[in-house]
Formats: sequence, structure tokens, C-alpha cells
Amino acid sequence: MKGKLIVIEGLDGSGKATQTALLCEKLKTMGVEYDHFSFPDYKNESSLLVRMYLDGKFGDNADQVNPYAASCFFACDRYASFRTQWQDKYEGGRVIVCDRYTTSNAVHQCSKLPSGDWDNFINWLFDFEYNKIGLPEPDAVIYLRVDPEIGQELLKHRYNGDEKKKDIHEKDEDHLRRSRLTADHCAEVCGWHTIECVDENGMRDKEDIAAEVFEAVRSLLV
Repeated sequence: MKGKLIVIEGLDGSGKATQTALLCEKLKTMGVEYDHFSFPDYKNESSLLVRMYLDGKFGDNADQVNPYAASCFFACDRYASFRTQWQDKYEGGRVIVCDRYTTSNAVHQCSKLPSGDWDNFINWLFDFEYNKIGLPEPDAVIYLRVDPEIGQELLKHRYNGDEKKKDIHEKDEDHLRRSRLTADHCAEVCGWHTIECVDENGMRDKEDIAAEVFEAVRSLLV
């Protein structure tokens, strides 16, 4: 019996790592057997091409790299992680929680294309990763919706104001604005659960967001 795959998605600085950690804490208190993975898997050699891409080795900005080629870099990293770290656990019934997944390719690579090509790209991407190379399809995708400007402010705290530490996605404000549009589109056409993380006072309390995340996946855990 296969397990459940839950993906936390969002733009840079949207709080994905925080919400993933809080969801895992909740699963632990419930006695749910789970494993947590983050993509890209920077600590393993499978992410080499991803790191080269994000470090600007193939071009100074994301638009200089073909979205289909870039998608393959990330897909191969996920494939290596799946086969070597969590395939047996997932197929044995465990809950797998991922901070980013195939869905991030949909958001960030789709944004390089004209809007009329978005759906064709999404269809190609999901067929490639879920059918052609055999990665499992998520049971739920939670999209943390945050304004790119607020995300950029949060990134400054992450890197202590050192802009040099940002990758080619994080430093490109135009790319992030376009990715917000594609993320919203993907959420609508793919049926992702959207959580508004910003209100009139700025970022909502992380615990309030976490409660909404859990409600979105509760039915998968019973």
C-alpha cells in the first residue's frame, strides 16, 4: 500500500521550510510515520547540475537557460532522491512531506514562457516526471501565497543582507514577479490548496498558517 505525498510549495521567502517543519511536528505528535525531504537535495551529488544552474554557470539569469533543460536538472535530482532515499518508505505506506517538488519546476520554469504556452509546459512536465521517469504524483500540494516583495524582505534576513548569497532565481525580482503569476495559474488549473499568508498587517502568524496547512491535509491522514 502506497503512502501519501504532501508537497509544500511557494515562492522564495514564503515560509516553506517553516511550514514543512511545523507540519512534521504535528504528524509526530499524532504518531504518524513520516519522512521529510527538501528539494533541491543540496547535500547530495545528484544536485550538481541544479547548483551549477542556480549559481549562474549556464547563464547570468534564469531566462538564459531553456526551461525544458533546467527542468531536467531538477527532475534528475528528485529521481535520485526517490530511488535512493524514500521509494521503499513511500511504497511501504509512509507519509512523505516535501519542501518543493515537481511543482517548483511548474512555477519557476513555466514563468520563462509566454502565457499561452503555460498549460502545454505543465502537461509536458507532469507527464515527464510522473509518467516517463516514474516519480510519484502528490496527493496534496499546499501553495503558500506571498507577495514577491515580502518574500524578498524575508530573504534579506535569511542571508543577513548579503545579496551575493542569493541564487539566480532569488536575485531576479522580475523572475519572481512572473513566477507569482505562474504559481497562481498552476494552483488554479492543478487544484492546489492555496493559503494566503499575507494580510493587511503583513505576514500572518506562522502558527495560524500551520493550522490551515494541517486542515488541508487532515483527510489524507485518517
